Amino acid sequence: MKLAFATLLLVSLVLSFSIHAMAGDLSPQPSPSSCDAKCAVRCQKSWRKDKCLKYCGICCQKCHCVPSGPYADKSECPCYRDMKSPQGKDKCP
Repeated sequence: MKLAFATLLLVSLVLSFSIHAMAGDLSPQPSPSSCDAKCAVRCQKSWRKDKCLKYCGICCQKCHCVPSGPYADKSECPCYRDMKSPQGKDKCP
């Protein structure tokens, strides 16, 4: 009886963890159009708008967020803030 209970408990724990992990994979990703809109706001005052929009879009797709305005603090989005180029410079505008 104790063995059956322990087995049932173990199976239920494994199932609950796997369901929880699958639900985490289904988190909504920003659509390219929502990234485009957020990046348009972020890059509106950039002197290299095309380059800004390109890298902002890459960062938005990976981080799922963009700081709220052209001069907004990057700490609004830590992933965006912490992305670096291979040379160690900020990747996200």
